[in-house]
Amino acid sequence: MTKMNNNDKNLNSRIALLSVYDKSGIVEFAKELINLGFKLFASGGTAKTIKDAGIEVSDVADLVGGRAILGHRVVTLSREIYAGLLSRDTKEDNEELYKLNIPRIDLVCVDLYPLEEEIEKWTLSENADESARYIQAAKDAIVEKTDIGGPTLLRAAAKGRRIVVCDASDRQKTIDWLKDGEPDKEQFLSDLAAKAEYSVANYALVSARYHSGGKMDGFLAKDFIESKYGENAWQTPAGLFADKSARYTDRLSLSNFDLISGTAPSYNNLADLDRLLQTITHIAAGFEVNFNQIPKIVVGVKHGNACGAAVSDNASDAVKNMLEGDLRAIFGGVVMLNFKLDEVLAEVLLSHKMEEGRRRILDTIAAPAISEKAIEMLKRKGDKCRFLVNPALANLSKQSLDTHPRFRYVRGGFLKQPNYTFVLNLSPAGDADKSARYKLEIIGSLSEEQKKNIILAWAIGSTSNSNTVTITKNRMLLGNGVGQQDRVGGCELAI
Repeated sequence: MTKMNNNDKNLNSRIALLSVYDKSGIVEFAKELINLGFKLFASGGTAKTIKDAGIEVSDVADLVGGRAILGHRVVTLSREIYAGLLSRDTKEDNEELYKLNIPRIDLVCVDLYPLEEEIEKWTLSENADESARYIQAAKDAIVEKTDIGGPTLLRAAAKGRRIVVCDASDRQKTIDWLKDGEPDKEQFLSDLAAKAEYSVANYALVSARYHSGGKMDGFLAKDFIESKYGENAWQTPAGLFADKSARYTDRLSLSNFDLISGTAPSYNNLADLDRLLQTITHIAAGFEVNFNQIPKIVVGVKHGNACGAAVSDNASDAVKNMLEGDLRAIFGGVVMLNFKLDEVLAEVLLSHKMEEGRRRILDTIAAPAISEKAIEMLKRKGDKCRFLVNPALANLSKQSLDTHPRFRYVRGGFLKQPNYTFVLNLSPAGDADKSARYKLEIIGSLSEEQKKNIILAWAIGSTSNSNTVTITKNRMLLGNGVGQQDRVGGCELAI
């Protein structure tokens, strides 16, 4: 170890330790820290990147007593680093650090090896197979990409209440906070610490899931949308916890819907939107698989079950036919479209088959885009109609189906199963898919129109609460008998 003299200014300067896998933006962050009076230490590759940019930086080896060892598997794992991170700001701890010539580390900027990407690379590869050789090669590569030093640094910095930056998006925010004189310091550090702990927990879960072959599982999420209350007014607090990665990996995740007008979505609104996404994506997938085209689709739900749905080449016809599925039930419902809602269509939603002088009210509308005029027309007193946009709704396909596992809380644990990714294929070749586990028998021949009605009925019925009997005609929903204890009752209700 390179000993530092007790008079070295490093012991009195603020110290930042930087160690990142993704070097993007690290030079700019380092420059800002230097300007704020920080002394920089960095691990090998990070130090080289910073040094090549002409910025003064010391290798972390100066702190730990030597270069990285064991093929770079041991870089920052040392007593000196963790003493500098875990020491308290007390007379006793400061004196002990001074005697040991160990500087207090004030800031840590660390990201983690891309473990999840490495797992996906091996398990989803076209060359993946079940041979012992491939499995062992995959395991070796994944273990090698499992970060130990990074998570340990993050947790130590979080526990030591240091400035811990694990997300590149927090770097500028941290610089601004430092320049502003560190306002609300305890809250700021707590927020960063929580983010670091969350990042490490998610990383550990990914590793456990892989090594257990899926026998150990769970999910982590962070608060994204707060609801006024839950399913009932007495169920508070409530809200949406969003999967950390879904915002970037799934364009149709609820966290990617932007509220452009209206009050925040309620718990029931969010539940309805999730069910709507299941139904509308299944309709799109069914039409792509069977007809190689995606029509204009409109679906309206109440408590998650479709009370109106229609497909058409004409947007106005699709909206009218959706409403006619159940003119009473759609009142106060939630509607989703895969095309822009303009003022012409807004007028259809408001007045189609309504008594003169009366206007239809809706609770929530989701579309790829909504015109300002349409919003003005459909607005309700107290902003009770929510308008949500997500451009991804305009490009629905079979690839839009949600493929993530489905979890359901049960007392003492949760149930897990694959998602609803089956798509009905009416072609003779479709029955050849043995993994589908169904037998399709078509008596006689089906016209194109009949096939479209069947696909629409299948998509609606399969995403409604069982027992369900669904009746469609003219590419619109006529009756949806849902949630019945017996099928006869469901059939009678649908009729």
